[in-house]
Amino acid sequence: MKPYGNQLNLKKKVSYECKKNSEKISIINVKLIHQIFDTINICLLVLIFTLFFLSFNSQRKWSNIYINLSKTRAINNNLIDYISKIEEFYISELESINTYTKTKPKDLIYLDKLSEKKESLFKKNLSRFIEGFVDSKYQRGY
Repeated sequence: MKPYGNQLNLKKKVSYECKKNSEKISIINVKLIHQIFDTINICLLVLIFTLFFLSFNSQRKWSNIYINLSKTRAINNNLIDYISKIEEFYISELESINTYTKTKPKDLIYLDKLSEKKESLFKKNLSRFIEGFVDSKYQRGY
């Protein structure tokens, strides 16, 4: 080998080939790193969209539950109003019991039982028929 200045030609070839190999390795490393980051980004996007749709679905369910709860609350408020009115009525009834006097047997009035008059079916129908003519229920047609 011929010396080139103070260095040998072999040394220059080896160092040039090492640089070329190291550049290939660094390019492969960069591509690999980019692929890893792309995969991570895609996974994150999929995760974000999945969580978005899950949260949207749960929000819809919560809205339905809230509507049902508000209807139930309105019904309960109406029931409370009815219960308070009933309580007020019973309290007034209980208070009015004290104002009435208790009756004694001497305060009662006894009536004789009246005998019922039995009317014949023919007379009853005849009287209805006559009343119908008087009231003009039975009129002649054309």
